[in-house]
Amino acid sequence: MSTLRSLLFVPGDSERKQAKALAAGADALILDLEDSVSESQLVPARQRVRAFLDAHRDAGTPQRWVRVNSLSSGKLLEDLVAVIGGRPDGLVLPKVSAPAEVVEVSHYLSALEAQAALPVGSTRLIVIATETPRALLTLAGYDAAVQTRLAALTWGIEDLSAALGASSKTLPDGSLTPPLELARSLCLIAAAAAGVQAIDGVHANFRDSAGLQREAARARRDGFTAKLAIHPDQVPLINAAFTPTAEEVEYARRVVAAFAATPGAGVTSLDGRMLDRPHLVLAQRVLELSKRSGLDKA
Repeated sequence: MSTLRSLLFVPGDSERKQAKALAAGADALILDLEDSVSESQLVPARQRVRAFLDAHRDAGTPQRWVRVNSLSSGKLLEDLVAVIGGRPDGLVLPKVSAPAEVVEVSHYLSALEAQAALPVGSTRLIVIATETPRALLTLAGYDAAVQTRLAALTWGIEDLSAALGASSKTLPDGSLTPPLELARSLCLIAAAAAGVQAIDGVHANFRDSAGLQREAARARRDGFTAKLAIHPDQVPLINAAFTPTAEEVEYARRVVAAFAATPGAGVTSLDGRMLDRPHLVLAQRVLELSKRSGLDKA
């Protein structure tokens, strides 16, 4: 999976919002069959999502993802049967409490992919990995359980805060409360350990542009490479936050070139500064991020 910067949630039962989302500039759309769809609308929403997938199968950009219902909901298999034939780029799994659930879902997907004559393993997975208290205690397991399907980990705030009985999600200065900050940090670390993309959670107040910019800048600073969006207006701000500047790209190229000039060396120098392997890793990440925005064509 190419590195994504912005992933925009879109209700699965709204053709109007789906059409609008296509023009938002998001790297990926997440067609939602979970929280934004009422029980009475779930069946037509599945049909609407499948129609969207079929209509935009060869578009390439934005990628087409589907948030299905959780394994524990009893609705997941019907979601999978309805959408897999539409060849989504991947699925977003909510309310996952342990990596073993991802393995179980992967088995279902393998059977459905074979039935639909799709390459087994071709449906990637983004896991919302912090929505239950138990989930926080099992995050280390993604390193051992990671398979080719796992594309990214992201974190959620609403379900976890409700399960904890938290009366507030933020402190007076707007920062996250310690339990939620812990969930965010553990998600980032688990993604790095598993070697998959770390995606920051949503900024719920879609009218708060300044707050979103601060949050996205902080996320990139900490190591996240993308952020979830809930409104088309959030997409340009997120894309900008996760797009390296021309100066960053040029410096990253020079770092990579410095190591290429001394093959096998663990240490080199540039502009009078010593560089070691972590500098190379960070430079390669900048160049990978820049490819999505077209800054780096190499």
